[in-house]
Amino acid sequence: MVDTGAPALNRSREGRAATQSGYLMLFIWLALLVVAVWLAIDNANADVMVAWKWIVVAVSAVVGTLILCGFYLINPNEAAAIQLFGSYKGTDRETGLRWVLPWLTRKKIAVRANNVISEKIKVNDARGNPIEMAAQVVWRVTDTAQALFDVDDYKEFVLAQIEAAVRAIGSRYPYDDHEHHDVTLRGNHEEVGVELRKALIERLDVAGITVDECGLTHLAYAPEIAGAMLRRQQAEAVVAARAKLVEGAVTMVEMALTQLSEKDVVELDDERRAAMVSNLMVVLCGERDTQPVVNAGSLY
Repeated sequence: MVDTGAPALNRSREGRAATQSGYLMLFIWLALLVVAVWLAIDNANADVMVAWKWIVVAVSAVVGTLILCGFYLINPNEAAAIQLFGSYKGTDRETGLRWVLPWLTRKKIAVRANNVISEKIKVNDARGNPIEMAAQVVWRVTDTAQALFDVDDYKEFVLAQIEAAVRAIGSRYPYDDHEHHDVTLRGNHEEVGVELRKALIERLDVAGITVDECGLTHLAYAPEIAGAMLRRQQAEAVVAARAKLVEGAVTMVEMALTQLSEKDVVELDDERRAAMVSNLMVVLCGERDTQPVVNAGSLY
């Protein structure tokens, strides 16, 4: 193995924290409170104060204060990372009233799905044409330890990686292809969306984040070439339509000549056959309605 000299990335991994239900500790706190209040009242009304009762009251007050400092609340789709003097001790995902040793700190993080629509960015597609792109991404935190400790700000990290992934996908494919030979951004939304999601999952794995859904919400040529590209698309569409029209006309003329010959309707020499083909092509391919000419005399 070749040693590149680069330090290996020490990734955090989420583990389960040693916490417990806060309702049990709340019952213990209330019991201590009742005992402390009862002993204090009893000792105050007695003719002779008993020292041990005041000691119990003091100890109950200290223990009760420590218990109060350990309570915290976790809402649905929320988690709390537990730390001891900067050392990660696990994550608590149980909802409701929770309790942990008071000298352990709790850092909450939302694990619900987030929907982000990126800003419009300008990208050069595979053919060098400047285009504008924007994407919609649904993401969520799957590893709270990585999200909190392996990146500086996981939300800003997500936005930056979305922009980078959109740029990479935009430069990989052409905007459009009228010949339908290549995968395009405009004509293959599902395939491009799959590629974008795959790229985002790979980029966000270091932050413990997964992507549930993504797709392009905006795709257009940049304003400086939008007019020229529109005229080009119109010209290509006209050419494609003309080619289809000529192909259909040729087929119809061939069918007409074949049926006329097979049914012995009329026999045409090469010159008149060429004239008939010319007339039929004009009729079938013309943009305006043709005006028929009735020949009242002989066919020749």
